[in-house]
Amino acid sequence: MQLIDLSQPIYEGMQVYPGHLKTVTFQHATHEETAPRFESDFSFQTLGFMLNDNGPTHVDSFSHLDPDPEAPTIDQMALDLFYGPAICLDVSAVPEQTDITADHLEAALGSSGLTLNPGDHCFFYTATYDKYGGTSKYLTDFAGLGASAVEWIVDREVTTFGVDSPTPDNPTSSIYPAHLMCRRERKTHYENLVLTEVVGSRFTFVGFPLKVVGAHGGPTRAVAIID
Repeated sequence: MQLIDLSQPIYEGMQVYPGHLKTVTFQHATHEETAPRFESDFSFQTLGFMLNDNGPTHVDSFSHLDPDPEAPTIDQMALDLFYGPAICLDVSAVPEQTDITADHLEAALGSSGLTLNPGDHCFFYTATYDKYGGTSKYLTDFAGLGASAVEWIVDREVTTFGVDSPTPDNPTSSIYPAHLMCRRERKTHYENLVLTEVVGSRFTFVGFPLKVVGAHGGPTRAVAIID
């Protein structure tokens, strides 16, 4: 069994979606500060941090997508949305700042040799993180799922999907069809993944979010399990 980390590192200065709280880290307690508390040679240190609930590698809650006051927050969502069989399709040839279409997805599935079963998770490798991770272009220079692509996701009965970019939508879009589909269908997705090692593969996806009460997204240590 092989475990593959699908998560981006969390650090101060990391790229987050424009307008979201920037990540902040700070040394809260040091070994030097805590050593005097103990008569032995024991001491400890801790790091403090502040995160946006939609900042690092994360999954959106339904409340993030839907203004309905009854829309579930991340702590209220079913765990099976965050775990299960998965595939990753390569759509990295689609030009930046354009729409990924249903035809692109169908072609990517065909060339992968994989089968997409109803209930699978499906992830889309755009190469955004590999090309631009840690730079400002990471927030602007990538392709996003267009209207036909998101309906393909629905028609294929995908449970949860995700991307290696800060949003599944085209960054030039003022409509955001992927997020609108997720609102309509009560389907969620992951953002800011690292998919390099699983593109073209079938695996078991594990992406349980932090159980923050009332949060509109869940920072996640996402992992692929490959037998």
